[in-house]
Amino acid sequence: MRDLIRLAGLTVRGHHGVFEFERRDGQDFVVDVQLELDTRPAAASDDLADTVHYGELAESLAAVIGGPPVNLLETLAGRLAEICLADARVSAATVTVHKPNAPIPHTFADVAVSIRREQPAADR
Repeated sequence: MRDLIRLAGLTVRGHHGVFEFERRDGQDFVVDVQLELDTRPAAASDDLADTVHYGELAESLAAVIGGPPVNLLETLAGRLAEICLADARVSAATVTVHKPNAPIPHTFADVAVSIRREQPAADR
């Protein structure tokens, strides 16, 4: 069983989408991440160095969300998962990217893509 660290509702303006106006005007994207890792070393030491610094993680994720545009939420979610897995202590990450202002001509509550990625088997 793995412990979880969650960062929910990270909201960053980005310019992702398949339409020119989305890339030009931008819109807010909301991201939730869930990291699976063993938090026992941090609990025992009470030292930030023994866990994932979620403030630094948020900054790294925000840089990708606000960075060069991609067409698909799937691509953005994959890039964010790579950021989460850059810390070898994270065995798996679930990333959900919400696009609350997606260009859909109907009333809707949310559009989101969720992915789960794991460290390669050799790294676990």
